[in-house]
Amino acid sequence: MELYRDHFQNYKKYNIPKAQLIIADIPFNIGINAYASNPSWYVGGDNKQGESKLAGKGFFDTDKDFRVPEFMHFVSTMLKKEPKNKNEAGCMIVFCEFEQQFMLIQKGKEYGFNNYINLVFRKNFSAQVLKANMKVVGNCEYAVLLYRDKLPKFRGGGNMVFNCMDVKRDTVTPKIHPTQKSIHTIRRLIEIFTDEGDVVIDPCAGSGVTLLAAAELGRKAYGFEIKKEYFDGFYNKLAANFQTTIFNKPKQKYNQCLVMAGGE
Repeated sequence: MELYRDHFQNYKKYNIPKAQLIIADIPFNIGINAYASNPSWYVGGDNKQGESKLAGKGFFDTDKDFRVPEFMHFVSTMLKKEPKNKNEAGCMIVFCEFEQQFMLIQKGKEYGFNNYINLVFRKNFSAQVLKANMKVVGNCEYAVLLYRDKLPKFRGGGNMVFNCMDVKRDTVTPKIHPTQKSIHTIRRLIEIFTDEGDVVIDPCAGSGVTLLAAAELGRKAYGFEIKKEYFDGFYNKLAANFQTTIFNKPKQKYNQCLVMAGGE
């Protein structure tokens, strides 16, 4: 497992193997409204205490200039080629804002991903509590599964897998990223679309939950994250809290990756 403090555009210098599955949570491009109906907008989550430092701020610096064509080029290059055998093809899953789904589906076709399955992740809670007495609040997250021509590898265990999945709340993994996904959800997706030993890549790794889940499941995981606070947080706060064989010496792993990524 490797997390590089670098942009995914610089992938060539790391000699990463082709992926069976690429998972990404791309910027939502919602600008300064990121915390609009979230308690975090206010100090201590209480509107009587005034606005917090997050008021009027976006989740990411890249919200305004994340370039989807460059992302699609990376995916089309790093996802393994279409195999001859059935039930072995690769795919990508992109978490996105609701309206982004349609743009991603269209853009995917330009890069050879002619097919899609929309995914919905249903939570039993909502971050929009400040609007609860004013409107219907959202409790779902969205993603698009994109693939080329052959259906992707599918390991449903003989069970029917629905495109609407309930989210098991993650109360164990330290939260270091504002849009961090439940490790239970990520683990389930990896189990469905990969086998042990397959390669999983996250080009917008954020907290690194995808890499952690993949490594715990015996997959080879690679990711990119340009933000030092999240890169450091992954090794110092998240990965170090899990008792797995790959993290016996998290500090050594952390220093190694800093050197490989050219970090400070």
